[in-house]
Amino acid sequence: MKRKVFSVLVANTAGVLNRVAALFSRRGYNIDSLTVGETENPAYSRMTIVCTGDDEILEQIEKQISKLVDVIEITELTDYDSVCRELILVKVGVSGEQRQQVIAVADVFRAKIVDVSAESLMVELTGNQSKLDAFIELLQGYKIEQLVRTGITGLLRGKVN
Repeated sequence: MKRKVFSVLVANTAGVLNRVAALFSRRGYNIDSLTVGETENPAYSRMTIVCTGDDEILEQIEKQISKLVDVIEITELTDYDSVCRELILVKVGVSGEQRQQVIAVADVFRAKIVDVSAESLMVELTGNQSKLDAFIELLQGYKIEQLVRTGITGLLRGKVN
């Protein structure tokens, strides 16, 4: 199974997200990650869709997405020609001694402590998936109370055509 990341420029209209999601649902394809946001031009939104499948399925997904009326452009984001990032927020339950240990781990990963309470720390970290996975792995010795990931978002490198 391969994984592909598609950057899809769409018209910023009501129901466009539903039409894209319905395409996956009708065909029985799974979306591993989906992020959507308005672009520099409010008339357009950019979707970053991550999906997994064999070559034939991934090719079908790309063709079917490109046929949708609201789709302006679809681009595959590969490791060598794009920058992809993800954001996580992690709330870690900590005691007095553990607090400094979690802060030290966060510092190594250049993460930010965004909230502090008597019983917990909330950490924000942005990076590629392997960096985030490594960070979460190091926190396994502590009590992870809550964790949320945004999903991948990305852009092509270099000059826009």
